[in-house]
Amino acid sequence: MTNSISAKNYAKALAETAQDKVMSYEDIKQNLDIVSDILSSSAELKNVLENTTISIPVKNDIINEVFQNQINEKIINFLKILVNKAKFNEFQEIKEEYEHILDEVNNIKRVEVISAVPLTDEHKSRITEKLKNKLNKEVIPSWIEQPEIMGGLVIKIEDDVIDSSIKKKLENLEITI
Repeated sequence: MTNSISAKNYAKALAETAQDKVMSYEDIKQNLDIVSDILSSSAELKNVLENTTISIPVKNDIINEVFQNQINEKIINFLKILVNKAKFNEFQEIKEEYEHILDEVNNIKRVEVISAVPLTDEHKSRITEKLKNKLNKEVIPSWIEQPEIMGGLVIKIEDDVIDSSIKKKLENLEITI
């Protein structure tokens, strides 16, 4: 999923807060995680903060009440900005974009590795090491089993897909016949 331009801009603004040493990158992430957890546990709170018919002062009071002893004042102010600009509905996208920026700062690449069968820890370790060397980054893989690929691997790195599955080879064989 591609996030909106405004979500990317708000995430960059959060990153600039870290660059300016107002808060650390990790502290911002932890604060965003806390907000996300609270919003996940209360659909009603999320709906109120996203509702454009509820007044901004009421929403700001709710933000103060709910998050006051939970997160840094800078992030509380950030949430109020989202409410004031009617962008609170983009909070999750902003959080995702910020996590992408944080990965870049920490030289991390997240990849999906899809296999038809469960992989042994040794195979996982070898695949991770090869990807780490190829990408010249720390690799954080997520392991997914999809029996329909029949065998081989499908590796997704952002928008790039390396498909060495048997299913793909059979599809390519059909095309050439």
